[in-house]
Amino acid sequence: MNCQLIHKYAIAALAALMLPMMALAEIPAGYYQGLDGKAAGDLKTAVQKAITPHTQLSYNSLWSEWRYTDVRPAPDNNQWWDMYSNNVYYVANGSRGMNREHSFPKSWWGGTQNSAYTDMNHLYPSDADANSAKNYYPLGEVSQATFDNGCTKVGYPKTGQGGNAGLVFEPDDQYKGDFARTYFYMVTMYQDYKWKYTFMVNQDLYPTLKPWAIELLLKWHRADPVSDKEINRNEGVYLRQGNRNPFIDHPELAEYIWGNHANETYYVSDTPITGDAVLVTPVQGTSFEFGEVAVGSSQTVYVTIKGQNIVGPLSVRSFGANASCFKISTNSLVASQVNSDDGVQLPIVYTPSSIGDHKSQIVIYDGGLSGSFTADLHGVGCEVPTMVAPVATDASDITDTSFTANWLAPEGITVDYYTVTLTTYNPGGENRTDEYTTESTYYAFSEMDASCTYSYSVTAHRLGYSSEPSNVITVGSASVANIDVEKGMEIHPIDGGVLISCVDVHTGCRIFNAMGQMVRMIPRLEQFNEIMLPRGVYFVVTDSMKKARRIVVSH
Repeated sequence: MNCQLIHKYAIAALAALMLPMMALAEIPAGYYQGLDGKAAGDLKTAVQKAITPHTQLSYNSLWSEWRYTDVRPAPDNNQWWDMYSNNVYYVANGSRGMNREHSFPKSWWGGTQNSAYTDMNHLYPSDADANSAKNYYPLGEVSQATFDNGCTKVGYPKTGQGGNAGLVFEPDDQYKGDFARTYFYMVTMYQDYKWKYTFMVNQDLYPTLKPWAIELLLKWHRADPVSDKEINRNEGVYLRQGNRNPFIDHPELAEYIWGNHANETYYVSDTPITGDAVLVTPVQGTSFEFGEVAVGSSQTVYVTIKGQNIVGPLSVRSFGANASCFKISTNSLVASQVNSDDGVQLPIVYTPSSIGDHKSQIVIYDGGLSGSFTADLHGVGCEVPTMVAPVATDASDITDTSFTANWLAPEGITVDYYTVTLTTYNPGGENRTDEYTTESTYYAFSEMDASCTYSYSVTAHRLGYSSEPSNVITVGSASVANIDVEKGMEIHPIDGGVLISCVDVHTGCRIFNAMGQMVRMIPRLEQFNEIMLPRGVYFVVTDSMKKARRIVVSH
């Protein structure tokens, strides 16, 4: 039985479990107690400590996790809840037509696959076209749209917004508060990150957000209050990864950190801590999804185990029909470590021994706890994938400062995501290579340098396995429109090609056709060089030439 079919039969059971499991979760006693008596930056840091750390999920498990958090309520509980479009996407179809969207763009911190990379508090299922249009643009209010699907707008920002990004992303009114509280969470949880792009953020612990971003997010936060959708999702995320969005639990926090009550001392109306031993996370009913894993490979989930007033060693055991597939590193946890601010990160390794569903449980007890706590473990074993390289195709939508890379998906092969390798050829400078990830078969590049030439290739990934890179497509510099006579090089037509005469040595010669595709690479040109080419118009650049030269082969 293949993975898609396994998931299809599991969906109904998962959806039925969703609401009862959410009902089991609530804010633990004392979860936010550390916020009392704090103000401004100290309050923001106290919030970060309250929600740190969390269980780091695997990227492949997200679609399974979202069945507990991002499915619409009955009677539409067979549909994904997409905040990016009005399209109907059915859970039974898995991820078809959708992407795993980092609402707080991963490129802002450099795309490193760290805790933020799989943090469900800002990851949502998204319409693929809207996700591509949104790109890495900041939130904002659109004055003139370049993309509008009735739910997501992308376009030029209103005056004072955008942080010099050029374009902004504006969600539908019903979700603006959701995104504002998501961003409040991200700039608090990851306030010590070094940002690669600073459209909305500064390199500081407080306030982290730029003034224009604070004004916008508070406006949306106030106009679109916390909804039942957010409350239910917050509970579901807590069950999945063991931490919460405090700006959903306590919306007034935003005002005390950035808004009307900034610099005032904050006190949370929370249940006071008692002397009883408490397991803060995981809570009863938590389920950890390991996603799809190839047979013989492994996936590790680091489960945060955190408590209060634990008085002795905490015992952990695994049991169940497939317990042999789930390995824990220890059966006993030290009380002082469990009681610490960070808790204990317990690695659980899932190694499927066969194709199909595997389920097990862990039970946590002792340490002064009243009773025991169980959490479910679930993974899907899949056959080892046979990887085939994508086929890169010509770039489209080429302008002086942007273009879209395109490729064909490998036929008959399931792909989790693609890596686009972009090489930038700088005239007279060092070349640079960058990688970008996407689940679509295209990637839009913007804010490019008109004096540079670019090339790209694509690699497909599935269950930790990667294909060979695709063929390479080159996109010519927009400067070919401004032909310049370069000192030290003359070009003369000959039968079937051209003769390039050089006074000076030129290295890194690249010849492009009129479509911007590189057709010839010549490492070194010296004195007289006969180059045979089919009939057509070409452009030549070298490492030492600032602008392209035009070549015409007429016979």
